[in-house]
Amino acid sequence: MDIDIIKVAARSRTTAVAGAIAAVIRQAGYAEVQAIGASAVNQAVKAVAIARKYLTEDNIDIVCIPEFSEVTIKDEARTAIKFIIEPRHPEDYSPEENW
Repeated sequence: MDIDIIKVAARSRTTAVAGAIAAVIRQAGYAEVQAIGASAVNQAVKAVAIARKYLTEDNIDIVCIPEFSEVTIKDEARTAIKFIIEPRHPEDYSPEENW
């Protein structure tokens, strides 16, 4: 299933973005969030943390995978940060492996 990328700006309301992330994860099973610039990335990270809290009500925990993404805005190439957000599957995670 293809989903729309949730685009975050420096002035985005974190709770609104978090609600969108949670809704997309509930519907599609994963979400993609894109931000350009330090302030937008900050808002995106806060939104992911809030979305995690929203999703605990449905017993869903999430992981966030950041990556760089090249985008074109007004014929200008820009580097964005894209966050891929997926449910964490407890059976695939062992805290002991990380120590």
